[in-house]
Amino acid sequence: MNIKNNYLKRIIIIIITTITIVNFNAINTIAFPIYAQQGYENPREATGRIVCANCHLAQKPVSIEIPKSVLPNSVFEAKVIIPYDKNLKQISGTGKEANLNTGAVIILPEGFKLAPKKILSDDLKAKTKSFYIQPYSTLKQNILVVGPVPGYKNQEIIFPILSPDPSQDKDIHFLKYPVYVGGNRGRGQIYPTGEKSNNNAVNATYDGKVISIKELEDGNLNIEILKNNGETYIEKIPKGLKIKIKEGNNIKASENLTNDPNIGGFGQNESEIVLQDPNRIKGMIVFFILVTLAQIFFVLKKKQWEKVQSAEINF
Repeated sequence: MNIKNNYLKRIIIIIITTITIVNFNAINTIAFPIYAQQGYENPREATGRIVCANCHLAQKPVSIEIPKSVLPNSVFEAKVIIPYDKNLKQISGTGKEANLNTGAVIILPEGFKLAPKKILSDDLKAKTKSFYIQPYSTLKQNILVVGPVPGYKNQEIIFPILSPDPSQDKDIHFLKYPVYVGGNRGRGQIYPTGEKSNNNAVNATYDGKVISIKELEDGNLNIEILKNNGETYIEKIPKGLKIKIKEGNNIKASENLTNDPNIGGFGQNESEIVLQDPNRIKGMIVFFILVTLAQIFFVLKKKQWEKVQSAEINF
C-alpha cells in the first residue's frame, strides 16, 4: 500500500512540475530537481560532484548547519544556507528581469530520512511550511530535495530529519557519517537537453567586422558580421542581453558580444554527524560521577590524614 501511495505521489509531483516548467520557462528558472531525478539514479557522482553543477556552471558558496551528534529515532533539523544579494535580478526566459529562486539537495547517510509531519514540533512545522520537501526517489529516501522556491524568503532552507535506530535495522551502526549538501540560486546556463539557455553571454563565432545591428519585432537582435573571407553571417542575440559592441567594430572569434547575464550559481559542501549510542552516553555519565565521587573521597581522606598528623605532632 505504501509503495502504491508513493507511486501516486510521484506521478502527481511530475504532473505538477511539468505544468510549472511550462510556466517557468517563460518567466523564471530551470532549477528543477525533477531534471536530476529523471536523469540520474544518484545525484552525487563517483567524483563527489553533485549533478546540479552540470547545468548551473557558476560556483557559489553554500553551507550547512547540523548537530554534531544525534540519538537514534530522534528528529533534528539540518539548515542549508544559500546566500546572495536580494537586490539582484536575473534574466528570465522571456528576457525580462525576475527575482532569483533557490533550491537545495541534501545527501544523508543510509537510514536517515525526512521526518513525518505528524512528529514534528510546532517550531519545525512553522520553519518548513513555505516549501515542499521530497525524497529524491522511492529508493533514495536518504536524499532530499527542495525547489525551486522564492529566494528572497528562502535563503535558509530547513530539512526536518529523522535519525535511524540500529536496534530496528541491523545495517545501521553507531558511527560518524558524512553529510553532503548542494545549494543553488538563480537559473542555469545549460538545459538538460544540452542546449544553452539565454542566461549566457553570446560570443562571436568568427573573426570579422560588425556590419549592422537590427532589433526584431520580438525584441531579439540580429548582428550581421562580415568575416575576413568576405562572407557574412548572423549572430542572434536573445532579448534582454546587453550588447557590448557597435556597428563598425572589429571582433575576434570567441569575443563576448554581450554582457554575461548570469548572477546565480551552484555550490556544494559537506559536514559530519555522529549517530550516538545512548548507552555510551549513560556510561560516560556514570564514569564522570564515579570520578567526581573519587575526587571528593580523596579530598576528605586527605583532610582526615592531615588532622591525624596534626594531633600526633601536638602530642
